Amino acid sequence: QVRLVESGGGSVEPGGSLSLSCSTPEYTSGSNVVGWFRQAPGKEREGVAAIYRETDVPRYADSVKGRFTISQSNNKYTVYLQMDNLKPEDTAIYYCAATAFTYTPLQDSKYKDWGQGTQVTVSS
Repeated sequence: QVRLVESGGGSVEPGGSLSLSCSTPEYTSGSNVVGWFRQAPGKEREGVAAIYRETDVPRYADSVKGRFTISQSNNKYTVYLQMDNLKPEDTAIYYCAATAFTYTPLQDSKYKDWGQGTQVTVSS
């Protein structure tokens, strides 16, 4: 099991930015893919971004392309989600998750290890 800890949520006005972090105690084969997901009240959980940590290749949902950037630290222990030009519809609890490998990194059913989530609120 991979332990994941998110941080960095908060409140921001539309057009603002937030950066989320997902920390893992170590980089293991069980966490080769890390994804960021979000769930708004009354809605299903959706994948927003993911990264293949061995190759540094990112994947994004269409709804966040050009606004969100996923990256990782040099030692691969932390995965970041930089969120720019935030919109009210980005309001949700954001979770990071890890899995060994998947061809569909934005599909939440492919992940077995999850963090506790962090709230992001975009409102004027």
